[in-house]
Amino acid sequence: MSASGGTKAIVAALAANLAIAVAKFVAFLFSNSSSMLAESVHSLADSGNQALLLVGGKKAKREATPQHPFGYGRERYIYAFLVSIVLFSVGGMFALYEGYEKIKHPHELTNWYWPVGVLVFAIIAETFSFRTAIKESNLLRGKRSWKEFVRHAKAPELPVVLLEDLGALVGLILALGGVGLALLTGDSVWDGIGTLCIGILLILIALVLAAETKSLLLGESAGVEETQKIEAAIVDGDTVTRIIHMRTLHLGPEELLVAAKIAVQHDDTATEIAAAIDAAEARIRDAVPIARVIYLEPDVYSEKEAAKGPDPEASPGGPVPDSTEH
Repeated sequence: MSASGGTKAIVAALAANLAIAVAKFVAFLFSNSSSMLAESVHSLADSGNQALLLVGGKKAKREATPQHPFGYGRERYIYAFLVSIVLFSVGGMFALYEGYEKIKHPHELTNWYWPVGVLVFAIIAETFSFRTAIKESNLLRGKRSWKEFVRHAKAPELPVVLLEDLGALVGLILALGGVGLALLTGDSVWDGIGTLCIGILLILIALVLAAETKSLLLGESAGVEETQKIEAAIVDGDTVTRIIHMRTLHLGPEELLVAAKIAVQHDDTATEIAAAIDAAEARIRDAVPIARVIYLEPDVYSEKEAAKGPDPEASPGGPVPDSTEH
């Protein structure tokens, strides 16, 4: 993800949400609409979320230290996960509570033109923010569907802003529907129902964000396209004859670790193998620039060992195998 592109989308969303939060709260004070109160808290939570994303992006740029030798790239995942928690607790749960209270103790809306006017203004502002997020995402999405982009993006900021803005627009429509039905029917219970719907929507979006960022926190491998490029770059057909096995891991959205055991000729000298490894590393970085940490282990390929298949106990976190893997 382009850092500038992601930051542009975040700043646009932050500016829109701060303005909308103030407008919604003023409308709540004049109209006594629970939908407007829920929406004002929603926009305030979204503003806090964008601030978290900006903080995470800044902290992720810190240089590596002896205690954290692979750097702080995953800070962006941590702060994106915090966003899902804030959206769930502050936005979703508050809206559910407020909606329940409004249904249980309905009270008449006053000065209806305040919430209607603010909701129309908010829809326009959120549409601008959503349009910016879509434009920045399209630069990276390629031919992938929106679902695939959200699920497989290694940089969390744009998917988070996209889902937040989408949830905000749908929430505004729900709030407008709740207020409108309350005015048409004279029953303010509809305002509470609209608020409940907003709460359910926010919780669903928060759960999706939590699931996706959890996967990134656990550690995801390179995408299929990047993996194929790395594999093609490693083998030169001369000194490096094949890949015995390889693993990749995102240390951050724009930093990839590559670890592979490579097959070399059994009669190659140490100098020749070292030169082949250096050349393979250079080819990998040319093919996939985010592959910044590379470990290549030379070995002699064995048909007998390969026929046994991969050793499940050789996976990270599993028992250490007794014999050397070939």
